Amino acid sequence: MHDKGLVVVLSGFSGAGKGTIMKHLLEAHPQDYNLSISATTRDMRAGEKEGREYFFKTKEEFEEMIKKGELLEYATFNGNSYGTPRAYVEQLIDRRKDVILEIDTHGALQVKKMYPDALLLFTMPPSAEELKNRLVGRGTETDDVIAQRLAISNTEAEIMDSYDYLIINDSLEKAVDQVHNIIQAEHFRVCRNTLTINEMKEQLKVFERSN
Repeated sequence: MHDKGLVVVLSGFSGAGKGTIMKHLLEAHPQDYNLSISATTRDMRAGEKEGREYFFKTKEEFEEMIKKGELLEYATFNGNSYGTPRAYVEQLIDRRKDVILEIDTHGALQVKKMYPDALLLFTMPPSAEELKNRLVGRGTETDDVIAQRLAISNTEAEIMDSYDYLIINDSLEKAVDQVHNIIQAEHFRVCRNTLTINEMKEQLKVFERSN
């Protein structure tokens, strides 16, 4: 039995397929993983539910969470703030549940600073040209937006060295398996099993020979 669940961060370039990997990972292993639920200041949309899609907060409540250190990471997009509640994540890992945060590189580094044991995975396509082709292939964004996303990817690439593992998404099935296998293997690191090790040491003391 492992000491705790893992905090897993999955990041990647826009168009690398991290959202699709997450979706298939959770479908394939529903009992193994929990997707972190973010807090946000944006308004609730039709069909959304408190505590399912997001924890909906006022701007004042969100600022208070920041002041109290209650967020593992946070950022603001288009005037709305988003962040990962620390208590929600810690409740799950204390119950030996793995929690996955699908966040950007900036948020990943915040999480690593507050939670050094976090496992950081970075997703990328096999080449920069493939990344561009995937963004173009969406057919939902202008050339200017695509150019902006590629420029952001260039900046994010400078942070890739800070991650623990690289997931090259040239095959969705293979990428999902890699993420699953990496997370499961991490559970067996000696540094993550100190309680189990100490328990075994205590049990073995009964066999000590007296001099």
